[in-house]
Amino acid sequence: MSDATGRGQGHQTSAKVVEQSSREEGIVRAGETPVMHERPEDWGWHGEAGKTGRIAGWLLALALLTMLVGNHEGRVEDIYLVLAAGTIVVTLLWDIRRRKNSWRAR
Repeated sequence: MSDATGRGQGHQTSAKVVEQSSREEGIVRAGETPVMHERPEDWGWHGEAGKTGRIAGWLLALALLTMLVGNHEGRVEDIYLVLAAGTIVVTLLWDIRRRKNSWRAR
């Protein structure tokens, strides 16, 4: 922790070091108040991706499965493609069930 003598503040004489509970210490400009809590909504995050994210998930799973057709001879990569696509499909099916059984579908 730095002290209030100005160490770590550069040449800003109007700034001061403040200690915030459950956060790192920070430098605050004169006349400003330190941020006590930031909500995700303040930064633009309002929840899940919604319908667009679900459509993109299905398209991604389909794209991974279309990579099975090709001119490769080894089948090891096919295992990884099927596992990745299967994981995405299982997650999307779980999401459908979750939304169907929830009190508020998104």
